[in-house]
Amino acid sequence: MQRTTARTRRARSLVTGAGTTLALLALAACGGGDTAGGDDASSGTGGTVTLVTHDSFAVSDEVLAAFEEESGLTVEQVAPGDGGALVNQLILTKDSPLGDVVFGIDNTFASRAIDEGVLAPYTPEGLSDSAASYAVGDGDELTAVDLGDVCVNVDHAWFADAGIPEPVSLEDLAKPEYEDLLVVTNPATSSPGLAFLLATVGAFGEDGWEDYWADLRANGVKVVDGWSDAYYVDFSGSEGAGPRPLVLSYSTSPAFTLTEDGSASTTGALLDTCFRQVEYAGVLANAKNPEGAQQLVDFLVSEAFQADVPGQMYMYPADDSVALPDGWAEFAPLAEEPFEVAPEDVSAHRDEWIKAWTATVVD
Repeated sequence: MQRTTARTRRARSLVTGAGTTLALLALAACGGGDTAGGDDASSGTGGTVTLVTHDSFAVSDEVLAAFEEESGLTVEQVAPGDGGALVNQLILTKDSPLGDVVFGIDNTFASRAIDEGVLAPYTPEGLSDSAASYAVGDGDELTAVDLGDVCVNVDHAWFADAGIPEPVSLEDLAKPEYEDLLVVTNPATSSPGLAFLLATVGAFGEDGWEDYWADLRANGVKVVDGWSDAYYVDFSGSEGAGPRPLVLSYSTSPAFTLTEDGSASTTGALLDTCFRQVEYAGVLANAKNPEGAQQLVDFLVSEAFQADVPGQMYMYPADDSVALPDGWAEFAPLAEEPFEVAPEDVSAHRDEWIKAWTATVVD
């Protein structure tokens, strides 16, 4: 699914400037197929480079145009879906890839992409120390571009009107007073959904997380395939018109649901429910334009793109020297102690955990 409507944007795009940012993706999302590379691709000085990404990628027109002018490249986009769908498609098409570059593989799927051989080694020059610190595998196949905390978000007005105290913890979400109030995304199809599953593994351990999800199911949790439906269709807060005041989103989402005077946010993130998500870019193996792909990865970690990340994708730039927007310290903080699962455990048990989750919650 390509990003062509407001519903395909992340929760962080819901306030001032949202209409403008929709226009920023005026590029036609085209397949890498026969056009990727073009006549000049082998020289690395022009032609088309195709970016395979998730349906929440965004960049300012002027930032992208400057890169295209400087590089001589034309950037096209393919967006096969959320982060989980993205990796699945890369694996299915690795012998004839959808494009040249991927952005949006996160730390919950990174090891799978590396193990399946969908990436070619490349480390961009001038990579910041903070971005390099998020290296996975051998550190030369994926480059960290942004990061954020996946957390449950709350609609303040709904709870105030209902006279019910807002939940705080994961345990609270399974209590009777929050029955039928939570919507989350499926970890088999959604990278935020997988991140939240991992948060519960980190919180309750391998012996307790399935019981926790059984409790959530009994308490009426709703599961949808992707973030867009959860936030825009089922969530009652922000621009949503749904019946559920608790939704799986990001800790940055409330920075984009401010009141008109900017003094408060209409939503909040429950920072005791979070898992940290890091998103990566990499050159695809068998790319038709590998030189252009390397230039595009360089661009994604450049100061110009990194400075654009908070306002466009509502994530933290991987380069921690980049200035953040006003208000992020108050309305978009990262969790002080997000739940963690060791990368090697994710790699070893991810598919097993997803199958167990499906049997517990969906089947």
